[in-house]
Amino acid sequence: MSSESPDDAGFGLGLDEPPQPARPPAGGAGAAQPYRVLARKYRPQSFGALIGQDAMVQTLGNAIRRDRLAHAFLLTGVRGVGKTSTARLIAKALNCVGPDGAGGPTIDPCGVCEPCRAIAEGRHIDVVEMDAASHTGVDDVREIIEAVRYAAVSARYKVYIVDEVHMLSKNAFNALLKTLEEPPAHVKFLFATTEVNKMPVTVLSRCQRFDLRRIPAEALAAHFGEVARLEGVEVEPEALALIARAAEGSARDGLSILDQAIAHGAGGVAAGQVRAMLGLSDRGAIRRLLGLLLAGDAPGALAALRDQYDLGVEPSAVLRGLLESVHGITRAKVGGPGDPAQSSEEREAYGEWASHLSHAAVHRLWQLLLKGLGEVNSAPMPFEAAEMALLRVIHAAELPDPAALMEKLASGEAVSARPTAAPAAPQQGALMKAPETFAGLVDLLAARGKAHLAQQLHDYCGLVRYAPPELVIRPAKPLSGDLARELAGALKAITETLWKVQVSDEPAQPTLLDQEKQEAERLRQSVLEAPLVKAAFEAFPDAELAGYRLDDQRSA
Repeated sequence: MSSESPDDAGFGLGLDEPPQPARPPAGGAGAAQPYRVLARKYRPQSFGALIGQDAMVQTLGNAIRRDRLAHAFLLTGVRGVGKTSTARLIAKALNCVGPDGAGGPTIDPCGVCEPCRAIAEGRHIDVVEMDAASHTGVDDVREIIEAVRYAAVSARYKVYIVDEVHMLSKNAFNALLKTLEEPPAHVKFLFATTEVNKMPVTVLSRCQRFDLRRIPAEALAAHFGEVARLEGVEVEPEALALIARAAEGSARDGLSILDQAIAHGAGGVAAGQVRAMLGLSDRGAIRRLLGLLLAGDAPGALAALRDQYDLGVEPSAVLRGLLESVHGITRAKVGGPGDPAQSSEEREAYGEWASHLSHAAVHRLWQLLLKGLGEVNSAPMPFEAAEMALLRVIHAAELPDPAALMEKLASGEAVSARPTAAPAAPQQGALMKAPETFAGLVDLLAARGKAHLAQQLHDYCGLVRYAPPELVIRPAKPLSGDLARELAGALKAITETLWKVQVSDEPAQPTLLDQEKQEAERLRQSVLEAPLVKAAFEAFPDAELAGYRLDDQRSA
């Protein structure tokens, strides 16, 4: 089971010493050495060489110095952040004897003593590595259980490194539990996994857990630059930033990309080569496309998309590039830190757009592009789906702003289907004004589908105070206890403003219904007092006023 996994090299590594050369093949000293990929060649040889894992290194160092070592360690994190490499470093730290052979456990293993060199080369008899993905059964675990009874042959501790431990079967975990909880003093277990949620709680509770973080893009770019320097390859800073971003926090993935980029180039690595290799669209072309979208230029946007497609850029990559640009605009708008992968031209363009676009417009643009990316990824015709997504963005930009539209409707203005202002710089802060009167507010609620609230306000609530966005009412009869909350929510949805609605016992105006009845009675009395009507009642004492029209009265 003892072996060196080629997949663990380059985990979360940094460089503090030159890489160790490969051992010559059996053909003799003069035979050519086989090429080793960068991910294996630049494996960390000490804890100081790990990048992005300072908290874990500090905890381990304190535990070693105070002789408070756990009997089992669990290392978790995404692929390529340093789990198995860290496990090997822990094995070296526990078994290092120093250059003079008299040293003890240390957080800074010497790297030159026999245990250190044997562990680094994967040949130490007391450091056993097992890949749980290919050794999942209880029989594999039983071998460990039987072997832990025997003392280490030459090392201070017998160390078992189990990679992707979550792949063990349930029976294998159960068989390991007792040994894991009470192992012999000379045994240490080091588990590594990318899916800690699949680990049984009974195992987690018996391990000291370390969550290895994703490595920041800035640290990865600096590390890749140092690797390129040692390899004698010129790599543009923007290319390093692109590789670091594509690595997504994984040193191993980034070194693999760098290896490919070096092979792809001719003595150097340029940003354009990396973009072509990774299938990324040109950022300048993406900015031009975004400008066409914001300007509502449908023919120009479709032509720009076709140009990118003809150059071999996938439609999904174009949509992702647009999403990155919108994200950059958002960060510029809120004053977030700059992205090292952005050029000065990008930062200037994002700042310009951020000064013109409202938060609502940026968020709407993000949602439209995100929906378009999902459609492109699942559509049988990705290019056509991308075209439709861009046209939908342009169509949404041509529509009037919802808040401005409601304001115009409330004021009775005619509404154009296309905004007069440039879509790249929509008006900010446009909110629908509240009606000037309480009666107008009731009419607005009725017009916006809140007839039940409008009726309650109209028929049963007297007005105490109306000072938008504040409304104080006095119910003329017991109403629902949620009336104020429901009314405030409805008004917020309509006017996009937080309203303060209160129910009070203060003196109030008559309800709108009572006011209408009073006005109707006043008009009736004015009709009855008219000379012509009085004369009619004197002539016909038993007559009744069945109805009237004010225009007839005025003309009489």
